[in-house]
Amino acid sequence: MIMKTNRIAFQGEFGANSDMASRDMFPNMEPLPCQTFEDAFLAVENGDADLGMIPIENTIAGRVADIHHLLPESRLHIVGEYFMPIRFQLMVLPGVAKDEIRTVHSHIHALGQCRKIVRLNGWKPVIAGDTAGAAKLVAETGDRSMAALAPRLAADLYGLSIVAENVEDTESNVTRFVVLSRDAAPVERDGDEIIVTTFVFNVRNIPAALYKALGGFATNGINMTKLESYQIGGKFYATQFYADIEGHPDDLPVRRALEELRFFSEKVRILGTYRAHPMRSAF
Repeated sequence: MIMKTNRIAFQGEFGANSDMASRDMFPNMEPLPCQTFEDAFLAVENGDADLGMIPIENTIAGRVADIHHLLPESRLHIVGEYFMPIRFQLMVLPGVAKDEIRTVHSHIHALGQCRKIVRLNGWKPVIAGDTAGAAKLVAETGDRSMAALAPRLAADLYGLSIVAENVEDTESNVTRFVVLSRDAAPVERDGDEIIVTTFVFNVRNIPAALYKALGGFATNGINMTKLESYQIGGKFYATQFYADIEGHPDDLPVRRALEELRFFSEKVRILGTYRAHPMRSAF
């Protein structure tokens, strides 16, 4: 993969989980913070960044709904995935005690992953654009009653003190990220490693269309690890499906299954083929 800018785009401020995932997977690339997911997608599409690091689902909070709508509409390709255990720290201005906290600020998914400590202490959750942005807000506002839920890196970057560590509801809190690129990356299997193919499709409006469309994966022994549906175009009857399977489109069983899928579908688009992250088998 040829790098032109050596930048990787992510949504949020420096210190966000997406920033940490970018640094972990691509330590030699320069992270590029973007205000919104749309901005991160555009940065890659427009050539301001070579790659994008985008969260797509979490073991506690579920899927990141925006991404399932943005991905099919973009021209980008999934070229990799990264699984990262998520640890949230409760951070405040230096010298502030826990009993001074009245509001806790963070991304909606982070608040959802730390419900227990917020509810137990009777704090008011306040949604922020991202976790690190919440930490930055606390630092800039200077309000002693405000706290943020963010990664440890954010406390270091914005000069905050951590008053409670690893406050997520469960230790099995893991976010899956996908790596996006303007160009599809050729993938060759190395030994027994797992190759993942991600695609979206719209079935025809006929009885049992979904059952028939997916039948080829069962008969060809293809492991479908994810299948999700969501409405498109603001219409209840217009449904798009998102799926992950284990296998390469060039594998004969996968090729046969995709042929059957296309026969019963109005549209099929492969979003990417890439190597599975080592942690995939654990989740």
